[in-house]
Amino acid sequence: MTAATDYDPPDDPLTVLHDDHEIVVVEKPAGLLSVPGKGAHLADCLLSRVQDVFPTALLVHRLDRDTSGVMIFGLSPHAQRHLGLQFEKRQTKKTYVARVAGRMEPKTGTVDLPLTVDWPNRPRQMVCPETGRAAQTDWRVMKAQEDESRVRLFPKTGRSHQLRVHMLALGHVILGDPLYATGAAADHPRLMLHSEELRIRHPDGGEGVKFRAKAPF
Repeated sequence: MTAATDYDPPDDPLTVLHDDHEIVVVEKPAGLLSVPGKGAHLADCLLSRVQDVFPTALLVHRLDRDTSGVMIFGLSPHAQRHLGLQFEKRQTKKTYVARVAGRMEPKTGTVDLPLTVDWPNRPRQMVCPETGRAAQTDWRVMKAQEDESRVRLFPKTGRSHQLRVHMLALGHVILGDPLYATGAAADHPRLMLHSEELRIRHPDGGEGVKFRAKAPF
């Protein structure tokens, strides 16, 4: 993004899925940054919108600007640390829904391809066996047609653009992806990627809880 006109965030009202004394869980709309970018024109973001309602909210993780779905924030430094460690140690369980180009076969599988930034083409990422960081994604096909498939994606790691680059590497780019899709696959109103479910241990007591938001596509 190089100019103010490139960023036109949606003005959807904040959708709160859950809140208590330690956490708030919201549904991020597609097209909204998780955190502010550089410059006043990139100040509007989910973090600031959440803090308008929950002033003590602290960032725990991020979703790409064009991805929608479940995001969790800590409401205390303790909650932020507790949740941050769960993400860092891969103790959270994340489920995404995506629409991808082509008929995806077989029905289930795992992508295990290391990822790194594609420096000349930032913010694009790429597969790189030499310098890439380990990245794994499980997939399960929900519905397959000739021109597209609906899949659930289960990232085991949390690399930047992981699901987008892994699907591209399999030959099934996520539809509407402004960075990686070309031709007909790019001709969609949004990136067809949604964070459907997040499972964590609650910072107060460690009980397992899950939060869901149905895909809007």
